[in-house]
Amino acid sequence: MAGHSKFKNIMYRKGAQDAKRSRLFSKLAREITTAAKLGNPDPAFNPRLRAVIATARANSMPKENIERALRKAEGNDAESYEEIRYEGFGPGGVALIVEALTDNRNRTATDVRTAFAKNGGNIGSSGAVAHGFDRLGRIVYPAAAGTAEAVFEAALEAGAEDVESGEDGHEIWTAPDALHEVARALETRLGEAAEARLAWRPRERVEVSAEDAAQLMKLIDALEDSDDVQAVFGNYDLSDEVADAL
Repeated sequence: MAGHSKFKNIMYRKGAQDAKRSRLFSKLAREITTAAKLGNPDPAFNPRLRAVIATARANSMPKENIERALRKAEGNDAESYEEIRYEGFGPGGVALIVEALTDNRNRTATDVRTAFAKNGGNIGSSGAVAHGFDRLGRIVYPAAAGTAEAVFEAALEAGAEDVESGEDGHEIWTAPDALHEVARALETRLGEAAEARLAWRPRERVEVSAEDAAQLMKLIDALEDSDDVQAVFGNYDLSDEVADAL
């Protein structure tokens, strides 16, 4: 899309997470523990665990933090987290999907509802916006991984469904059940990805004004400030001018 960078939208959120590194590590540790507890504790035989560990490494999470999170999954006294999805609308009519891992439903629901209410949003019922998204695998690489042509070729050979490249990096989309196979194939060509996980891809995007974008980012920041919220997905599109002004 001329004049727009979908990847820049993603990188804005990524930058906000990096600014809160300790909170990001905490969220990744929780996901590592959950993935190890629900599946095989050996990443070689647990695609979900392998993907989150790769994301943790890409975000410079210390090795000892990763190992500590893996140890937490051992034994009957390991913390148990429930996966919950919330849906709602933000400023400018943007649709948002919030994924959480929680050991206290009431606390998480309060955090999410408060974030929406205080930042110009409205939380909806289950299914309120999910129909406008596709559940797919998403693999993210920085621009340094290669040219758009090289990444497209590698992704095509690995079995990916779509690639979006911009000056800030590459976003590769796969079928949900092919995420880990494609990620592993890409690793041999492009190295370790910055992120590999299931995500919600909007079927259509809403261009957001500068005023709405500022309020929207406050809402997303407030949601991500909750220790229980793992990821926030939206159908917003920021023009380069709006993104650069944030």
